[in-house]
Amino acid sequence: MTESTLHDLARTLLPADLAERWISLCRPAARLVATPEPGAEDVVVGRLGGLPELPEGMAWPVWEEHGPLSFIASVDCAALPKGALDIALPADGTLSFFYFDGQIDDGDSLVWPGEPETWAGARVVHVPAGVAVAERAWPVVDDEDVEFEPYPAVPLTARVKWTAPDSWHPDFVAALHRDGVVKDHNRHPAEAEAFVEALWDLERDADHLIGGHANPVQNPVEYEIAHGFLNRDGGDIAWSDPRVEEEAGRWTLLAQIDTDDDADMMWGDCGALYWLIRPEDLAAGRFDQAMFTMQCS
Repeated sequence: MTESTLHDLARTLLPADLAERWISLCRPAARLVATPEPGAEDVVVGRLGGLPELPEGMAWPVWEEHGPLSFIASVDCAALPKGALDIALPADGTLSFFYFDGQIDDGDSLVWPGEPETWAGARVVHVPAGVAVAERAWPVVDDEDVEFEPYPAVPLTARVKWTAPDSWHPDFVAALHRDGVVKDHNRHPAEAEAFVEALWDLERDADHLIGGHANPVQNPVEYEIAHGFLNRDGGDIAWSDPRVEEEAGRWTLLAQIDTDDDADMMWGDCGALYWLIRPEDLAAGRFDQAMFTMQCS
């Protein structure tokens, strides 16, 4: 999906003022593309699966009382097209993503933003450039009935892709209302219906993304994160509470890792993994503040 594709669609099917408001929401992302045999023109920026490279003194991420997390993916921050993105990624070093994927307990323990006691089941690790690292062997699980193994390694290159917010994201809905006041968040204005339907009809391939807007399988992932974050101390804030929408606007996509046949990765029923973070935490390198959710069909 190119920038011109999105712009042309909006300008063709929306009134001019609404089109420009909606276009202003589009954001660039680094789409990570599986490249089994990279050519000379391709720069490998990361990979799915394989074994991570970690500092000697760093423990393998573990969810206490559950077990070690699986290594999902890593990206070389210096190799990403950061100049084309709008998030404050580290200038260098490696970002690695870990997730308790159910290999150990046959999927009994789920990591969910609405259950803070599960948050340790997903982790983002940043290792700065210059820190000595070595490929880390896969942890051994002391249970002969458990098959716990790494995913096949798949090299990734990056392509800049333009992304749009989900059609039910609060910013999307508000942009299509002339006064910005939304009385019914479950309906789009009549003058925008043809545009919304055409946007749904655009082919949306499985995506591995760094930055940009998430490509949700179900509803906007920002709402799931916001609701869980606001209720992290045992609160009971309803989904319909205006604070959830307000909080959702404070989170941005850090990474999305989709179901991928080449890496033998299947998240639920053809789902995706999402790590979100607040921009101020990203700028400060506080990756322990990133939050995780998973969606599947």
